[in-house]
Amino acid sequence: MLFAFIRFYCTNLVRFFLPPVREIAVPSEPDSHTRRYTYHYQQKKSWVKNLWIFSAALMLCFPALPFVLTLIFFTTFLSFAILDETA
Repeated sequence: MLFAFIRFYCTNLVRFFLPPVREIAVPSEPDSHTRRYTYHYQQKKSWVKNLWIFSAALMLCFPALPFVLTLIFFTTFLSFAILDETA
């Protein structure tokens, strides 16, 4: 029983550092989400992640509700614009 608990928690610890299984899969040609696996889309995701980190830092520096809400809406719009598949 103790061995089962140790194995369970060690497996969860290892899974925490691995990417989810759905992201490891190699996309097939008829897949409608193949663009998500491209290098350019990964770069865009990196830009959006950095944008949200910068926005969160600004929100922590200036915790006024109107500023935070405006920044959240603007950052959301900008994230969708960056990740848009037509661009």
